[in-house]
Amino acid sequence: MNGKIVSWNVNGLRAVERRGLLQPFLKEHKPDILCLQEIKIDEESHKKTKVTFLGYGEHWNYGERPGYSGTAILVKSKFGVSKVVHGLGKEYSDSEGRVITAEFPRFYLVNAYFPNSRPDLSRLNFKRDFNNAILKHIIKLNKKKPVIITGDYNVAHEPIDLARPKENEGKHGYHSREREWFGKLLEAGFVDTFRAQHPNKVQYSWWSTRFGQKARTNNVGWRIDYFVVSKRLASKIKSSSILNQVQGSDHCPVMLEMDI
Repeated sequence: MNGKIVSWNVNGLRAVERRGLLQPFLKEHKPDILCLQEIKIDEESHKKTKVTFLGYGEHWNYGERPGYSGTAILVKSKFGVSKVVHGLGKEYSDSEGRVITAEFPRFYLVNAYFPNSRPDLSRLNFKRDFNNAILKHIIKLNKKKPVIITGDYNVAHEPIDLARPKENEGKHGYHSREREWFGKLLEAGFVDTFRAQHPNKVQYSWWSTRFGQKARTNNVGWRIDYFVVSKRLASKIKSSSILNQVQGSDHCPVMLEMDI
């Protein structure tokens, strides 16, 4: 069955809905599975919003800190989810609602909001621990059935994945320890679907808002949102794309179409 999976760091669910951009996006792209990161909403606040996902089964992992982090997986009913697990069993990161794992008949889907190591690198060790824990998690899952790992990885892997690699060498999001971990992920039997399909394509999924929309207007961006899959799923991929025309967040959605 052909399916369309979309991943989007919305940088605040309420904010993207207030701008009137969420429903038109769903209507146009019609994802079968939608993975959200950085929803920035707690359960009580969510109940009071008018945000709706008609036709989707909803699985939310809220962060404990109000207005911070959090993830969600929304699934159309025809794609049955047999089990959903929140977190990695690590209190230091699970309290931030960073990971949801959904089990489908033929694969696992892991939606993750990877930590930002911060400009002063004060969270580099936190991110290292998170990265190692999630890698262990997906390797274990991969022994049972193939895995799709999507989300905001908060790292550009190679120079082609950001507009100004020399200027950002050693900085957060392009630190050698972060990039080396991404390499280990691929070496463990996984494929970066966009780069596999588009070896030389320059396209980004995030733009700094430090100077308003200037970075996005000038396309000074980073590719930090990925679909990574088990190698044995590679032949099932129809397309892997970046929807950089979609507004509403400092990130744009990424999409994977495949036989699921």
